[in-house]
Amino acid sequence: MTIEPHPRHCLSLALWFGLVAHVTGSVPTAEAADAATGRAKAKACQACHGIDGVAKQAHVPHIAGESEIYLIKQLKAFRDGERKDPQMSIMAKPLSDEDIANLAAWYSSIKITVTVPE
Repeated sequence: MTIEPHPRHCLSLALWFGLVAHVTGSVPTAEAADAATGRAKAKACQACHGIDGVAKQAHVPHIAGESEIYLIKQLKAFRDGERKDPQMSIMAKPLSDEDIANLAAWYSSIKITVTVPE
């Protein structure tokens, strides 16, 4: 017995890959980013964002647990000059695509727990 995928599932998968390609500028590959390498690279980020992704300054965003795709998109935008910030434009400029992927893997891997005050 052969099971054929439902056409809607194929369409959904195609749309997902298209969205990822549009947002990140590339189609996802089998090569996974390395969160451990990203953690080591994040030492340069810790003065503002903290090694744990929790900002140390009020005007700096928390990035722990943020979407990996979002982090990649924003870091590339800072690096490529599409997005500007006095600190981030300088910090992102020397980052390679691999550095960005590893940083995004690290910060997105941090689990955030929230408790609602009673």
